[in-house]
Amino acid sequence: MLVVSTEYSQILAAHVAHAMDCQLGGVRFTRFPDGEHYLRMDTPHEEMVVVGSVPDSDAMIQLLLLIDACEGSECTLVVPYLGYARQDKKFNAGEPLSARAIARALSTGVSRIFTVNVHDKAVLSHFKVPARDISLAGEIGRYLSLQPLEDPLILAPDDGAAAFASQVAATCGWQHDHLEKVRISGDEVRIEPKNIEAKDRDVVIVDDIISTGGTLATSSAMLHAQGARSLSSVCVHGVLAEGAYIRLLAKGIREVTCSDTLERACSRYTAGNAIAEALR
Repeated sequence: MLVVSTEYSQILAAHVAHAMDCQLGGVRFTRFPDGEHYLRMDTPHEEMVVVGSVPDSDAMIQLLLLIDACEGSECTLVVPYLGYARQDKKFNAGEPLSARAIARALSTGVSRIFTVNVHDKAVLSHFKVPARDISLAGEIGRYLSLQPLEDPLILAPDDGAAAFASQVAATCGWQHDHLEKVRISGDEVRIEPKNIEAKDRDVVIVDDIISTGGTLATSSAMLHAQGARSLSSVCVHGVLAEGAYIRLLAKGIREVTCSDTLERACSRYTAGNAIAEALR
């Protein structure tokens, strides 16, 4: 088996190859003078694993070209971060189902597909080959167990992420809850844990993705006001758009951590082991 990756998932691919004790293939990336992508990889093996997140259009083109370069091999595709996955409904006439379009394109030339904490698992039905989603809840729990936290309270930012927070907390038997908005008056809203007080607790807010971090920044200020001893946040996909990382630190979050599905300076734990286990 040979593991190859796009430029966007080099570190993660190395972790996957190491966890599986298999070879990591080299790929050279460049562009033609008109801006078109070009790549050339080492001689393909009979069995290939292609790893590539899709944070933007360039990443998508690279991934499609790399899959095509594996022609003739048994190819497994791993898409750690699947961009366009949020557009899975038509809100206005004439709109595409972007998630469906991307899934259909990525289904060509591969025999199976793995995603990691995809935003909505309904997206998996759009792939034309068997597709499975991998959860990093356990990896987050193991990462947190090594941090200087005293009986942390694991919080989801809303009830939609409550199940994910529960899975993280179950790793070490911690308490978990989710945040909810409580309307105090016509123009005043308070954000607080639904059932468990944050006062004097090390609070960790967990979610599948941190995009702009707006809601999280507002929540952190209120949790500090409610007496939380410390605040940190761990997500799977650190999009961190529009200055989200700095904004969250400025709001009193001690640490913002993500996995390497999107390779960031704050990628403190890897999705590689979970992916390798799924591939086996």
